[in-house]
Formats: sequence, C-alpha cells, structure tokens
Amino acid sequence: MAALTEKIALTRTAAPARRKPGGLGDQIFRAASYASALLVLIVLFGILASIAYGGWPAFAEFGPGFITSSAWNIGQEQYGAFVAIIGTLASAFLALLIGVPLSLGIAVYLTQLCPGWARKPVSMTIELLASVPSIIYGMWGLFIFAPLFARFVQVPVSNVVEGLPIVGTLFYARVPSGVGILTAGIILAIMIVPFVASITRDMLDQIPTVLRESAYGIGCTTWEVVRHVLVPQASVSIIGAIMLGLGRALGETMAVTFVIGNANRLSASVFDPGSTIASRIANEFNEADGMQLHSLMALGCILFVITFIVLIIARLLVRRTKVA
Repeated sequence: MAALTEKIALTRTAAPARRKPGGLGDQIFRAASYASALLVLIVLFGILASIAYGGWPAFAEFGPGFITSSAWNIGQEQYGAFVAIIGTLASAFLALLIGVPLSLGIAVYLTQLCPGWARKPVSMTIELLASVPSIIYGMWGLFIFAPLFARFVQVPVSNVVEGLPIVGTLFYARVPSGVGILTAGIILAIMIVPFVASITRDMLDQIPTVLRESAYGIGCTTWEVVRHVLVPQASVSIIGAIMLGLGRALGETMAVTFVIGNANRLSASVFDPGSTIASRIANEFNEADGMQLHSLMALGCILFVITFIVLIIARLLVRRTKVA
C-alpha cells in the first residue's frame, strides 16, 4: 500500500505543470477571436448602412407615409410599403400557426413515442426537408399544391362561407386560383418545420432521463410528462427554435414569390393574393431605377428592422422564461 502511494505521488510530481496564459499562442488566439467578432459587426453595420443610404431618398420623399401608404404605382412614382409589410407579417404568422404545433408534435413523437427502429429514418426524412432549395418549394407549390388547394379547399370552403359574417370575410376566395396569403403560409410552414423540429428534438433528448422516469414513476401519463416536465425544461430552447423559424419565414423570397400571387392590394381574406417585402424586391429589383430602386432599398431596410424587433422580442421572452 505504501509503495502504491509513493508511486502515485511520483506520478503527480512528474506531471508537467500547466503553463500560465500570456504566451504567443494565446495572444494569437485572442487576437483572431477578437478580429472574427469585430468582422461580423463591421459586415452587419456595413449592410445596414448601405441599405439605409440607398433607401433614404424614399424616406425623405414620402416621409412616414411610405410605411402607412398602400400605393405602389411605378408610372406615377407613388410608393408605399404597407401592403408588403402586412403580407410579410401575415404569411409569417400563418407559417408559425401551422408549423410550430406540427414541429412540436414531431419532436415529441421522436423522443417519446417513436419505436427505436423508426426513429432514425423519420429523423433523417425530416432533416432532408431542410436541404431542399427554396425555389423547389416554390415550383412545387405553384404547379402541384396550388391547383389542388384551389380545387379541394378554396372552392368548397368559399361555397360554404359565402355571405357569412367574419368567417365569410376571412375564408372567401373571389378568384380561387390556389395562390394567396394562406398558400404562402402553408409553404413557409413546411419550410420551417425541419429547423424547429430538429432543434426541439435535440433539446428534449438532452433532458435527464431521471426527470421523465420520476414523473412516470408517480403515475403521470405521457401527456403530463410532456406538459409538466419536458416542455418547461426545454422552454428556452423551444422559444429560440421558434424565433429561428420566424426569421426564416420573414426573409424567405423565392418560394413565397411563386405562391403568394404578388398583388398589391389589401384583403381580409387569407385566400386572396398579396405580396411580401421579399417577393416585391425579387420581382422588381432587376429592372428598378430611380425612386423605384430607392423604394425597394427602403423596403429592405424595413425588413431588417422587423427582423431586429423579432430578435429583441425573442431575447425578452428567453429572459422572462429563465427568471420564471
């Protein structure tokens, strides 16, 4: 026993001492890390400054009316962002309304209910959706989904709700072509599901097994375990995943351009065509000049601000959740 103790002591003595920080390697690492963080900030402020500079003539010409006006007349040089802003927010809200419950259901199924042999194939299938290019979603939505949606959803629903108060206003299609705000919301929901579901699944997997087993041990059902154990433990990560999906929905361009209809008009019906900030920029930027180009740059600046506001709200929600 004494020999073993002496051997351990000699081993500890022979171990090389940890070098103090401050060497050349540490200085290079610190400088490289600082430069990387600074580069990101420089690029971010450079993008914002260039967009604001390009859009300033539109803000100076139209003032606050640029945000509140729904006019977009190229011939008369009258531009307003209200229709595009409402379309952006409406399509993103519908995407969250459809995609978030579906994503949470997928994550819960994969972590709690899915048999072992099917977990990996289902997970890979969900993650493959994230690798599909957005233009493919748009083409599929326009040529396959939109005609089916018009025939089996818009036409029957419009026949039922026509003339009804509120419901008839929200779900009546004057021209059931299949494209519109709701169609864009559905396509966006499909696009954000892989991101929200994958992050939520990973967070649920990281919750200690002892917590869920303890809940099952005192007689909790699967629903009670999910509602009172898993979701509260992963709430911060779930909020982050939802905000990541919202950011994707707000900025999506090609898929939305294909299926939203690109109409500059406000309508209370989710079946009617509309437009978003991204789709309008994609449609007109190539041929824009003069005040039209400045107005499109101003639209990009507004989209940047909307995304920044969403980020602030996400931070506040995360902080509130941590405190609670």
